[in-house]
Amino acid sequence: MANRPRTASTRNEEDMMASARRKISQTTDPVEKLRLLCLSRGAAGIMGMGKVFRRMDDDGSHSLNFEEFSKGIRETGLSLNEEETKNLFKAFDKDDGGSVNYEEFLVAIRPKMNDRRKKLVDMAFDKLDKTDDGVVTLEDMKGVYTVTNHPKYQSGEMTEDEILNTVIKKFENNTSVDGKLTREEFYDYYSGISASIDQDAYFDLMMRNAWGIK
Repeated sequence: MANRPRTASTRNEEDMMASARRKISQTTDPVEKLRLLCLSRGAAGIMGMGKVFRRMDDDGSHSLNFEEFSKGIRETGLSLNEEETKNLFKAFDKDDGGSVNYEEFLVAIRPKMNDRRKKLVDMAFDKLDKTDDGVVTLEDMKGVYTVTNHPKYQSGEMTEDEILNTVIKKFENNTSVDGKLTREEFYDYYSGISASIDQDAYFDLMMRNAWGIK
């Protein structure tokens, strides 16, 4: 069977994954190692980690002790040994209080986006979040994300709701499928995408085309 032609975005992502895998063995910084491990899984790797850690925050405290933190690392399936996990925890437990703020941790793990790219991500999320409650749902997406050009919609194979659900699931990454997308999850996802794209102009074009940003 012939291979399907790869899109530019697929090539970018594959190049990023290969680059991250090469760099993992060269770094001793536990934060950088974890970031590279996430990126070696593709653009959604950072987002998958974010979902695991946010799901563990049962009491809404935004902090995790070492046991919870270790469990989160294991759940993501990333290969850090106990010493590396301890070093990572210490790097974020700045006051030696025995807990880390996982939101600060996740922000530090994300590949950096420049202000221009952040603004585009915010514009896309704001456009989606019609109810202005900080959460995007299926209903929010209707009328913003157009499905009329989708081949499976045109062929009658999928309804609008089914296609919109697949879009939301792309952001869910199978780690916690709740049909809701927060701004932080949106940032997690696009920080991974951004890391695979060198040129600002290409990122700009991709975001504007995907979300109809003027």
